Amino acid sequence: MEELFAPPAYAWKRLSPKYRSLRQLTSLVVPPVLFTIPALIVGVASGRWWISGLIWAAAVVIALVRFAFVGRSWRSWGYVEREDDLYITHGVMFRNLTAVPYGRMQLVEVESGPVERAFGLATVTLKTASPETGARIPGLSPEEATRLRDRLTELGEAHASGL
Repeated sequence: MEELFAPPAYAWKRLSPKYRSLRQLTSLVVPPVLFTIPALIVGVASGRWWISGLIWAAAVVIALVRFAFVGRSWRSWGYVEREDDLYITHGVMFRNLTAVPYGRMQLVEVESGPVERAFGLATVTLKTASPETGARIPGLSPEEATRLRDRLTELGEAHASGL
């Protein structure tokens, strides 16, 4: 089974370490923030504030567990640019290896939301001829995202035209 996800005879390129920091921050902040409002509603509606405390404690536990797994998740991401296709791998428990042929690519997007921009990161998304398929590579530096976008666009055009 391991050979199914074995890297090709190329070196995997990895995501920026800033992406790990971004994921760690969001893992610690988002669950408590999301659980605070329901905890307050339960406390006000029932008058039993200890239930609110339990809900918020559950949020803290979820945040800590998510934080503990960020490093493994970050290390699982990688991509390889080969002659005819792009390999993308990720996942710890549920592993995924995607091979995107350059000739099937129709669109290459670069995205960066406000939090990503604050960390100096961008995401490259590939759209293929089939609406069910595509791929994305998060956590790239803007320079690498631009380089990858330009290279994939160039390779996609060359392979689509049969050159």
